[in-house]
Amino acid sequence: MAGTVMLAYYFEYTDTFSVHIQGFFCNDNAYTKPYLGPEESGAIPPAVLYAVVAGVPALVITVTESVLFLLQYVSEDLDNREKIIVMGDCCYLNPLVRRTFRFLGVYAFGLFATDIFVNAGQVVTGNLSPHFLTVCKPNYTALGCQQVVRFINQQEVCTGNEDDVLHARKSFPSKEAAISVYAAVYVAMYITFSVKAKGTRLAKPVLSLGLMCLAFLTGINRVVEYRNHWSDVIAGFIIGGAIAVFMVVCVVKNFKGKPLLDEIPPEESVSSGPMISQPRMEHTMEKYIASQNPITYAEIT
Repeated sequence: MAGTVMLAYYFEYTDTFSVHIQGFFCNDNAYTKPYLGPEESGAIPPAVLYAVVAGVPALVITVTESVLFLLQYVSEDLDNREKIIVMGDCCYLNPLVRRTFRFLGVYAFGLFATDIFVNAGQVVTGNLSPHFLTVCKPNYTALGCQQVVRFINQQEVCTGNEDDVLHARKSFPSKEAAISVYAAVYVAMYITFSVKAKGTRLAKPVLSLGLMCLAFLTGINRVVEYRNHWSDVIAGFIIGGAIAVFMVVCVVKNFKGKPLLDEIPPEESVSSGPMISQPRMEHTMEKYIASQNPITYAEIT
């Protein structure tokens, strides 16, 4: 987990990994869309998106686990359960805390993994955003683009703001689309597999589809504001959804961990009746075979 966080930090806030310089044609219409300002001025600022992606799953999982725990605690005795299975007789770990931290820890790991996958794709491909030429501001006269259409693959051709140009070179895949779909799919699958109460047959799909709709609108907003291409958003959706499904199915096993109130089997079951009587049965059989062997030998001779 620590290594994943450090790798995501190096991708995000350092220049350890240099971005691939991808060329372009003069006056390419695919990269001449208007620049609507920095990310903070958009309809979905990064601070709001990251707060929702981090806060909503934590709130939903914590509240749901607490409610399920309280509902079972009313009818079950917790004093002598889970104590030996979890930490031994010396320590007592509440099963609510164990399950909540497990699900949230897996979610956090998958979120950082999604960020690493997206950053790696952006660094390796270096795909240009729809507003790249608007922020790059190349000197077409010096490049000789007045007479013929030329392919430019030089890093020094841009005269605009360096930070804006660098950010415009990291378009594929869309990070906002990837992390929003990852959070939506993870929480939707958690609600579907964990909540088994009566009367939630319609509420569960409504909540799940609502989360998926918000993630889908986040991707559409990236295209509308000319910050990503459709291919960037679709790739982000695939990456985020695939990682979420992998985490749920292969890591937390569809959230089928130990129940909140698990029964400890009695110690008497370890030394059961058949285990004690088995040697006596074998001893009786041996005596029987030994008594029958001489008779059989005599008949043959």
